[in-house]
Amino acid sequence: MRLLKFDNDGGISFTNDLSKSELRAYKYAILSHTWGKDEEEVKYDDVLTGIGTSKPGSGSKKIRFCIRQARQHGLEYFWVDTCCIDKRNNTELTEALNSMFQWYLNAEKCYVFLEDVCDDVSVDSGNWEQDFCNSRWFKRGWTLQELIAPSTIEFYSSIGQSLGTKSYLEKQINDITHIPIRALRNYPLSEFTIHERLQWQEGRETKKEEDMVYSLLGLLEVSLPAVYGIGEAEARRKLDVEIATKYKGVHHEDFSLSFSLNTAFETQNFVARENELREIRTHLSSDGSRKTVVLHGLGGIGKTQLAITYAKRYRHDYSALLWLNAKDEASMKASFTRIAKQILNEHPSATRLADLDMDQKPDEVLDAVKAWFSMPKNTRWLMICDNYDNPKIPGNTDLNALDLHRFLPEPYHGVILITTRSSQVQVGHRMHITKLRDLQDGLRILEASSSRQNLSSDPDATQLARKLDGLPLALATAGAYLSQTPITFKKYLNFWEQSWAKLQMHSPALNTYEYRTLFSTWQVSFDQIERRNILSAKLLRLWAYLDNQDLWFELLNRGANDDFKWLRDLAEDEIAFHDNIRVLCEHGLVEANARNDYEVESKGYSVHVCVHSWMLAVLNAQQDHGLAATALRCVALHVPTKQPLNWSLVQRRLLNHANKCSNYQWDDNNNDYSLTWAFSCLADLYHAQGKLAEAEVMYMRALRGYEKALGADHTSTLHTVHNLGNLYSHQGKLAEAEEMYTRALQGKEKALGADHTSTLNTVHSLGLLYRDQGKLVEAEEMYMRALRGYKKALGADHTSTLNTVNNLGLLYSDQDKLAEAEVMYMRAVGGYEKALGADHTSTLQTVHNLGNLYSDQGKLGEAKEMYMRALEGKEKALGADHTSTLHTIHSLGLLYSDQGKLAEAEEMYMRALRGYEKALGADHTSTLQTVNNLGNLYSHQGKLVEAEVMYMRALRGCEKALGADHTSTLDTVNNLGLLYRDQGKLEMYMRALRGKERALGADHTSTLNTVHNLGFLYSDRGKLVEAEELYMRAIRGYEKTLGADHTSTLHTVSSLGILYCAQGKTTEGERCYRRAKTGYDGMAPGLQYCVNELGRLLSPAVDNAETSQQETIA
Repeated sequence: MRLLKFDNDGGISFTNDLSKSELRAYKYAILSHTWGKDEEEVKYDDVLTGIGTSKPGSGSKKIRFCIRQARQHGLEYFWVDTCCIDKRNNTELTEALNSMFQWYLNAEKCYVFLEDVCDDVSVDSGNWEQDFCNSRWFKRGWTLQELIAPSTIEFYSSIGQSLGTKSYLEKQINDITHIPIRALRNYPLSEFTIHERLQWQEGRETKKEEDMVYSLLGLLEVSLPAVYGIGEAEARRKLDVEIATKYKGVHHEDFSLSFSLNTAFETQNFVARENELREIRTHLSSDGSRKTVVLHGLGGIGKTQLAITYAKRYRHDYSALLWLNAKDEASMKASFTRIAKQILNEHPSATRLADLDMDQKPDEVLDAVKAWFSMPKNTRWLMICDNYDNPKIPGNTDLNALDLHRFLPEPYHGVILITTRSSQVQVGHRMHITKLRDLQDGLRILEASSSRQNLSSDPDATQLARKLDGLPLALATAGAYLSQTPITFKKYLNFWEQSWAKLQMHSPALNTYEYRTLFSTWQVSFDQIERRNILSAKLLRLWAYLDNQDLWFELLNRGANDDFKWLRDLAEDEIAFHDNIRVLCEHGLVEANARNDYEVESKGYSVHVCVHSWMLAVLNAQQDHGLAATALRCVALHVPTKQPLNWSLVQRRLLNHANKCSNYQWDDNNNDYSLTWAFSCLADLYHAQGKLAEAEVMYMRALRGYEKALGADHTSTLHTVHNLGNLYSHQGKLAEAEEMYTRALQGKEKALGADHTSTLNTVHSLGLLYRDQGKLVEAEEMYMRALRGYKKALGADHTSTLNTVNNLGLLYSDQDKLAEAEVMYMRAVGGYEKALGADHTSTLQTVHNLGNLYSDQGKLGEAKEMYMRALEGKEKALGADHTSTLHTIHSLGLLYSDQGKLAEAEEMYMRALRGYEKALGADHTSTLQTVNNLGNLYSHQGKLVEAEVMYMRALRGCEKALGADHTSTLDTVNNLGLLYRDQGKLEMYMRALRGKERALGADHTSTLNTVHNLGFLYSDRGKLVEAEELYMRAIRGYEKTLGADHTSTLHTVSSLGILYCAQGKTTEGERCYRRAKTGYDGMAPGLQYCVNELGRLLSPAVDNAETSQQETIA
């Protein structure tokens, strides 16, 4: 090695060539950099000729930088690769390439000069960090050893400013290179495997392809002659030979065996699992004592392929690989016999084995092989025990169960890797191998096994990969079938869903999975389960008729009665349930859920979707109507009949199971009507969760069943008819709802009498319907009849009576009879407080309604007081996330919006929205109503883009859940019309108007609101005649429906007056002003904004052209 030395004038010259012993006396700095243009670098001859630091270009700049830094650190010598090696001398070049790692290791200082970092920015600003991360220095092959070898590295920018040391920047360097921190801290290289060190080079490049190999020599602690022109592949072959010679000859002495996986079922397309491989590596890194890792999980999940990949990747670290088939004792002995023959073939001096009859004395062969691997210096072997699925453990009474311990060498050394489906193999470090989480990994398996390309851009392939849910065996099986048939991915998916068993029977067996198929792979586990615990086996068959996700104790417990003894025995208490399902977990078929997403009742269990398909197609080859009915009963019995705490979350948790039950092919022509009640329960569940289409299907199925079994006039039939009326009302099908209520009422009057409480319930519901239809007189008539009946039958303070009183309050509020409404609410509150207590939810709901009333009256302070009382009570009684609590939060949002407190309003709306999404789902009508109101808020804030996003989400959701003509859908259409009014888009208003006329009638208040808004839009566009016609229509309708002095009527009168002012019709405008002003007298000032504007326009001081303050009705 020769060093550079510098003089006082900045000139440079070489030392003599220094031997290793001479070099110890020299303290030197060393430069690490990336080469620039070749003609600018300072070369060996440039130093000899004296050009050195005066050579033009970037090369001399780096030399001068190195001189300056060495001088600051009191060093006289330094080394730079561009000029300190005579590359024409191949002997010198070879020595340098093989010694360079040591030279960097022995340097006092290593300066890293980053020419592409911080050319013109301040280091103190921190702006250099992005340049640092992107620097070429981290992408060059030779700089890898220059990063690892030195104990002290200092990084500098292109202008020589210090960026920090290796230790200071190690987190950033680790993020950039993914090289372990321990390696950056100069831990011995022996602590990292050959494979790990090779991985550090990934993504780096060199100018000469052979240097990709030569730059690794120091890291791998081997030597090679520098030969260029042979190519990277040949250089790497030579490197592999050198590695094998070094590590097998030195570390493994004479106990090495040739690496072979002949008896393993190996795939050539292993994907992902890098985290698992790192974890295995970590726990199998031996300090001389024995290390064991157990890979357990579902059959077909890829445990064997993971073990194979580990063995291939780290084979250089072990003297021998023992691949053992741990299926049973016979398989293990056969594996030991095979290994014995290999030992004898490669080590003839193993005399103990030479004297044995390999095929006739397997027990002696076993002992001899164990003795070979027990020898004191034979410590670096890897034993893989594959398919250890039937372990001899407590509780397993199978006579064929395998005791693995008797096959293991006795001394506590060596490394053991076990694959098993059982979670009960309690030895070493246990790793639960689960499905592949990244969809792209699934697509890569499909791509490799099907020989089809570019699957990431194929939506059908993506859908299939998503359906197979990261199960390698299922993905490989699908790919193998697709490789042999010309069908599309979409067609295969259709076969999977429609003819699973037949598809699997005709799918090829995979040699990479020991010639197993999905059809057979889990049968072994099931047979063991059935022998051990018949209840666990029956549960697996029952589970086929429920959803694969989230089976929990309380769900089965409700259905565990005396009619189903086996189910009662299985789920009579929580201990029994977990004990029986634990058997399924132990065999890898079932997994305990890590968390309970709904936070109600106990945690559940899940099975993979492919296993679930197998359970239905194989364990229930002939569909079992009895088990399907049992599953249905369990779900139906668990639907909350009242509204306990978190009832909505329980319902949401049931939905997927309800879907599975409802999709079963029930025979409506069968004379068994014992499940009709269960269909009715599912309908109630769907209805409560806003799944209105699904609810209608179930109600109709229940109705047909009751009609056929009990007759059209039976009370159970009529109860279902009543519920259909409720459903149609919520769907906005008001005519159909009226038809159902009328039929139910007539039937109940005939069967039960006019004053029976069930009859009165339908009368009350008709009142609700008439109110929704805008038939307020008829609604009042129904409420009053219900009220009289309830008082007579149940008393004035019964909750049913008080409910009707509360609803009368709502009706009077709609009619603007606000004083009468307040009387009703106060009466209801007093009754509820007396009957149920001040903090009962019924009391609190009426307090909430009082808040609505006060808000309508403009008494915003009193309204807030009521809302806060209701909110505090509901949070205490029901919880912060209960839907009733969320309704009050939503109303507080409306109140804050009316008060102009828009930030507080948004906070309330967002809280309500998050709660509704969690409790009811993103598409529930309550969720969508909050989304709509957020749109209103953003519109008022002038955030028109955000408003449109909210309105469009609400519109899509309402159209999907309720239909295009539902009033809630049309209200959102109306709001979009308001948003688009400045753009002159009439189509939204016209759609809303036509829809409301069709759904509600021409004189419904909601229809009239849209008529008013359309008038405003025409006025805004200068179509004053059309606007006048629409305002007049709205006024006539409001007068008929609500009365001449209702605020909506007066509001439109004021808008008409403003229109007359714009037309110059001052007399007509004054007439409107006087009428509106008289009507508003005594009402809250906040309600009079429009008439006040009209008065301002009629003032001579105001320009009559000002019409922008007209108000629309939401």
